Amino acid sequence: METGVEVTLFATLDSITAARLDGVCPRGYADDASADGRVAEAMHVSYALARAGDFDIVHNHLDWLPLAFADHCRAPLVTTVHGFSGPTILPAYRSSRSSFVSISDADRHPDLDYVATVHHGVDAGGLPFSPAGAPGLVSFGRIHPDKGTHTAIEIARRAGRTLTICGIVQDERYFTERVAPHIDGEHVIFLGAVGPQRRGEILGRAEALLHPIDFDEPFGLSVVESMVCGTPVIAYPRGSMPEIVDDGVTGFLVRGIDQAVATVGAVRTIDRAGCREQARKRFDAHRMVADYLAVYEQLIGSGRG
Repeated sequence: METGVEVTLFATLDSITAARLDGVCPRGYADDASADGRVAEAMHVSYALARAGDFDIVHNHLDWLPLAFADHCRAPLVTTVHGFSGPTILPAYRSSRSSFVSISDADRHPDLDYVATVHHGVDAGGLPFSPAGAPGLVSFGRIHPDKGTHTAIEIARRAGRTLTICGIVQDERYFTERVAPHIDGEHVIFLGAVGPQRRGEILGRAEALLHPIDFDEPFGLSVVESMVCGTPVIAYPRGSMPEIVDDGVTGFLVRGIDQAVATVGAVRTIDRAGCREQARKRFDAHRMVADYLAVYEQLIGSGRG
């Protein structure tokens, strides 16, 4: 979107962006068997930070590695923390002169100071609105015990609803033992990974999104996308979910399978137009951009990095 800010994106050179693209890696190392990921990331960070003096502010989305070289950054540095991969990376955060932004209040680490929480935003205008969802339920996200795919299957079965599952299989054993035996193409349908256009269509035509997570999720983009489509969410109140789901407006926060099953029948009491409007208000990309611009102005004005 046009804000009058000149943006240079340091990324792989095959990236598609409206910003000015710069970098040294032709493509992602996952797509290039000849590339060493450690070397590629180090070269990428080195090149980007060497150009830091050309900019008013540098925004890091690459976790800890740039923080190890933050003293070489000749501009205020801000890092969005997209969840911690583990406690062993914390020394790079503690010793860095970067400022930090969290993606939810729930995901803040007690050892770090944050300048702001900025919830993710989505292209709300690019997601279709379905004023009347079909009776089926949907589960979106990687197929992993953390996401509770098997729990969603049980909720749908006990509620007497069909369930459509979308997402990459991240845990093959879990999929084989806990998910695949229930897939019959009628009551439980598995579509695998789906592209942006199909995501909106599938979410929009569902009666509700089931999100019975079994971990403290930092954020949930599929939850936001579902609500923007007008489809309410039934979620467990872990991690960021109490920040994202407005109980009774954009969905329901439930504790356990029994409550989730009972709530499936109540989702029709939610005004789908109101659900979409609230989600657009809180999670449209324009709001996210405005929040980050406020962070940039604060850091540039204070000289913090």
